[in-house]
Amino acid sequence: MYKLIAIDLDGTLLNSYGEISEENKKAIEYALNKNVEIVLASGRMPKAIIPFANQLNLNKYIITGNGATIYNIQNDETIYNNYMTKKKVLEIVDFCEKNSMFYILYTNSNILTKSLNYNILYYYSENKKNPKDKKININIMSDIYDYIQKYDGNDFLKITICDNDETVFKNINNKLKKIKDIDVLDVAHMSKKIIEHGTEEVEISYFYTEITNLNVNKWTAIENLIKRIGIQKEEVIAIGDNINDREMIINSALGIVTGNSSPYMKKIAKEVVASNNENGVAEAIYKHIK
Repeated sequence: MYKLIAIDLDGTLLNSYGEISEENKKAIEYALNKNVEIVLASGRMPKAIIPFANQLNLNKYIITGNGATIYNIQNDETIYNNYMTKKKVLEIVDFCEKNSMFYILYTNSNILTKSLNYNILYYYSENKKNPKDKKININIMSDIYDYIQKYDGNDFLKITICDNDETVFKNINNKLKKIKDIDVLDVAHMSKKIIEHGTEEVEISYFYTEITNLNVNKWTAIENLIKRIGIQKEEVIAIGDNINDREMIINSALGIVTGNSSPYMKKIAKEVVASNNENGVAEAIYKHIK
C-alpha cells in the first residue's frame, strides 16, 4: 500500500501552459481522501511552488531546489537544507561572467538575473497571474557578484545556466564539470515552454543545466522526509519527467514518468503514463491508489 506520492511540477503535473488540469486536481483530491501524502518535489524555489500547493489544498511539505530543502508550509519553516555556500556561489558566478554565460541564481525568496531571457521569461509570464503577495521576486541587476558579497543570508538553492545553441551549451557543461564540490545536472534535451503574449502563444526553447551543492537531489530529500513522518521506502511513488527526477524515479518503490519524458527517463522508470498534457499524473494515481 502506497502512503506518499512525490510529484514533479514542470513537465509532469503542469501542462505546457504551466497549469494543473482539473483531472489532475481531482485525482490528487482522491489520493488525499485515501490518506495518501502528496508532496510536490520541484526545482523551483518555495514561493514558486506554494501557489500550486494551495490550489491542491496541500498544506504540509514541499521539496524545493531539486532537493536542496524540505519546506513545511503549515509552519512556514525550512526543516531540511543542503544549501550552496556563499564562497562556492561567488566562484561559479565569477566563472560564468568570465565565460559570458547566461546564469540565474535562486535563493528561497529571490531570483537574481541580469536580463529577462530563457526560463526567466516563463517565470515572468507566470508571475503576472499571481496576486501581489504571491509574486516571485525577480531581481534584474547588473552586478550579481557584488550583491552576493553583501547578501547576509545563506539560502542559495541553485544556479541555472542557459543557452539556445547546443554546441555552445555542451562546451559550457564540460567546463562546469571541472569545478569541484558541486553537482551539475546532466540535461541532454532542449526545454520547451509556452507563454501567452497578448493573444499569441510564444514557445521558449533552450538548453539548460542546474548547479547545486553536492548530494542535492529529490530522493535524498524524500528519504529525509519519510524518516521524519514514519513512511517506508516501499510505500513511496515518485512521478516525474526530467533528469532532475532521476534519483527519485530509480529509488522509490514505484518510479513513474510521463509520456513527454526523454528516452533515458522512460528506460529507467518502472512505468510510463500519458504526457503532462494528457493527465498522466491522474492516470498514475487512479491506477495505483485504491
